[in-house]
This record gives sequence, structure tokens and C-alpha cells, in this order.
Amino acid sequence: MDIVPLIDRIGEEPTAALFGLITGIVFGVAAQRSRFCLRAATVEFARRMMDSSVAVWLLTFSTALVWVQGASLLGLMRPEDARMMAVTGTWSGAIIGGLMFGVGMVLARGCSGRLLVLAATGNLRSVVSGLIFAVVAQMSLHGWLAPTRDMLARLWMTEGGVNVNLLNALGVPEWSGFALGVLTAVLAIYIARRSGMGYRRLVFGSGVGFAVALGWVLTYQLSLAAFEPVSVTSATFSGPSANTLMFFLIPDPVLEFDVGLVPGVVIGAFVASWLAGEFKFQGFEGEANMRRSMFGAVLMGFGAMLAGGCAIGAGVTGGSIFVGTAWLALLCMWIGAMVTDALVDQRGAVEVAAE
Repeated sequence: MDIVPLIDRIGEEPTAALFGLITGIVFGVAAQRSRFCLRAATVEFARRMMDSSVAVWLLTFSTALVWVQGASLLGLMRPEDARMMAVTGTWSGAIIGGLMFGVGMVLARGCSGRLLVLAATGNLRSVVSGLIFAVVAQMSLHGWLAPTRDMLARLWMTEGGVNVNLLNALGVPEWSGFALGVLTAVLAIYIARRSGMGYRRLVFGSGVGFAVALGWVLTYQLSLAAFEPVSVTSATFSGPSANTLMFFLIPDPVLEFDVGLVPGVVIGAFVASWLAGEFKFQGFEGEANMRRSMFGAVLMGFGAMLAGGCAIGAGVTGGSIFVGTAWLALLCMWIGAMVTDALVDQRGAVEVAAE
């Protein structure tokens, strides 16, 4: 992949932003049409319903594994060069942050990526929650909450100054990640067929995973061609949401992949919803739901920055290159979401029915 002519024409920073925009558009279209959402998948699983939301999430995850691990085997990217893998990880952050994020996404009725997609389709609740998420994420990264995040993250860190590659840690062959992706895809398709889900939603669900792989390959290729150091990264919505917010608030902002990603998701989701006739303005359904969503957004903002990524960033993007702390964070997100659904939503429904 020769991207040098593009860099020579528009520059390194605009090229990074363009790659983020492309990745975001693919993600936005696919996520809107497939209704991809980790919260929905965890709720189905918690209620013992292996249905369409679980199938879409598994297909997204498996597609990311297949494409990313396939690209790694072909030499199109190196997982060890990824920003997530090249820095010290935090096991304590993955546990605490993952649990907080899981609780928050159930309360907010959507993970950060889902809120961004819904906001682009006219959901004003998601607009408010998404802004709160971005502000709290920025506060956790550089603001008042940063010392607390740093303290919790330092409780249990990975050794050697880098994160843990699970494939290397387990001593399995390089093709094991690709094989796991194929097996997971078979499971996803089986669940999808059993639930009667249409093939179009399956295709778009796999498109979300493809967007993750696209981001990895594009930023890796850019890192090889660029003169200045470039972070090898892909779709995630904790850091990019905060960075995009600050891009419009500070003088002399810098173009980068993250700044292109978020607008790309908005554009893709908006166009997809408009063409499908699904764009419509929606607001909060009562004061209680507003408080609940806002509190959930706060938990997600801090939890994502502590865990090293959101449901997409850690759960799919980090998981696709087998970052140890990302897999742990994903597990804790599932646990936090399932417990919250059982204690808040399911118990609340039972109490209302009893009345």
C-alpha cells in the first residue's frame, strides 16, 4: 500500500485525519444499520436470550479478529507496534474501569459508541449523554479526575513497560487468533440463523468489525511512511471523544486520526439513518430517565479512561490484537452490565408488575 503520494499532496496530519474519517464513516454506517450495541448484547445474555444482539456483537468481534489477525499474518500490520500494546497496561484499571463502564452503559442505555451513532440519528438523549461522556473523559485524562484515575491505575500494572499479548503469553501459534475468529463467526452465524435475523444485518454487523481492522491497517501503513511518529490505533471513543471536543475549544488544534474518527461516525450514521428513513428527533422520557442517563455517562467517561478504552476501544479494537488488559476490561464490562441489569432493570420491572 503506497500512501506516500497522498502524504506528499496533503501532509501527514491531514492524511491521519482522513484515515480516521474513512474508518469512522464505515463504522457509522455499519453500526447504524446493524444496531450494534454491547449493552443490548449483555442484557440479552443476562436474561438468557441468545438472540440477534448477541449474534451481532459476536459477529463484529469475530470479524475484527479475522481481519486484524489475517492482516498481521500477511504483514500488513504489527500488533506489537499498536499504541495499546506498546504502553504499560493496568490490570486494576481494567477491572475497576471495566465494571464502572458496564454499569454506566446499562444506565445510559447504550455504550459510548452506540450513543454517538444514536446522536447522529436525532436522539437528543444520546447527544446530552455523549457530551457528558466526552467532558468526563477529558477530565479523567487531564483534568480534576486525572489524579484519581492515575492512583487507581497504579494499583496493579503490567510489567516491563508494555502491555501483555495474550497469544504470546499463552505460547500458542500465531494463527490461533485467526482460528478463534473463524470459530466465533460460526457461532455468531448459528445464533443469527436461529433468531431469524436477516442477512443484511449480518453483513453490516461484520462491517463494524471490518472498520476496526481498517483503522489498524491504515494507521500502521501511515506510521511506516510518515516522517514524524504516528500512533498505530483504530476505532475507540473514549480518548477520541475528548480529543475531538478539545479540537474545537483550543487554539491551533492538531489534526490526527482521532479527530477524523468521531465526525466520520456521525456522518456515516446520519447518512445511513436518513436514507433508511429512520432519522427522527427524540428526547428524554421523564426526569428520572434523564438523571439515570447522565449518571451512566459519567461512569462511562471515567471508567473508559481508567480501563484504557470503551466497549469498542477495549472490547473490540484492543481485543482484536489480544491486549491482555483489554480482554480483562471487556470481561468486567459484561459483568458490570449484567449485574446492573439484574439489580436495576429486571428487579424494577418485577416490582412494577407486583404493584
